[in-house]
Parts: sequence; structure tokens; C-alpha cells
Amino acid sequence: MTKRNDLLNVFKALSDETRIRILKLLEEGELCVCEMVQPKVSFHLGVLKEAGLIKDRKQGKWIHYRIDDSDIFRRFLILSVLERTPEDVIKEDKKKLNEFLKNKKVKADPTGLKNKSLCCENNPQFKESQHG
Repeated sequence: MTKRNDLLNVFKALSDETRIRILKLLEEGELCVCEMVQPKVSFHLGVLKEAGLIKDRKQGKWIHYRIDDSDIFRRFLILSVLERTPEDVIKEDKKKLNEFLKNKKVKADPTGLKNKSLCCENNPQFKESQHG
């Protein structure tokens, strides 16, 4: 990929409100795909990953995402965009995420041995988003 195309991919990725909302959620740390309640989240995560703005790691059958801060130029762009993105843009997203995390802790195995495998199984919105 040429540097010009690479740059175009970065700016295209940052030009979508849903992707900015996803980055804003990731600003606080790593999240599993099931914890991000967005329409077509997998598509948007793919665009962000292709642009080099996020990294993923697989844990069992779940994929966890975080902001990729290895490239200083991309990191600067992300910080600039997030700094100018008001918190109220993701207010509802954070509310849904906190409800999901609260329910996840309640339903999780008290021994802590099975918590990892329950990730997306506890999120009915994730199942719905995969069909839409």
C-alpha cells in the first residue's frame, strides 16, 4: 500500500461518527467486540484496524480491541479527534456498556474460572447486532 493510500485510509476511518464513537469507548481501555453495542460493529472495527488505528487480540473465541499507539502520527490524530469529541456523543454507548458489564459480573461464575467464556454470551444486543 502506498503512503498516499495509507493516509487516505486513516482519514476515511476517522470520518465516520460510529468509528469515532468506537474509538472514544476504546480510549478508556481494551474492549471485547461484544461490549461495543454499535450497528455493524465488526465492519467498523475492520475499517479502523485496516487504517492502523486499533489492534486486536484473540482470547478463546472472542476478539478484544484496543487503540494502537505504536505509530506516533496515528496516535496524534486519534488524540486530536478524541479531544474534540464531546463526552455526550457516547453517553448512551457508555450507559449500555456499563449495564452490560454490570450484568456480566452478576452472571459470571463466582469462582472466576468461567468468566472469560461468557463474554458475548451474556449480551443479547451483540447477538442482535450480528444479524443486522
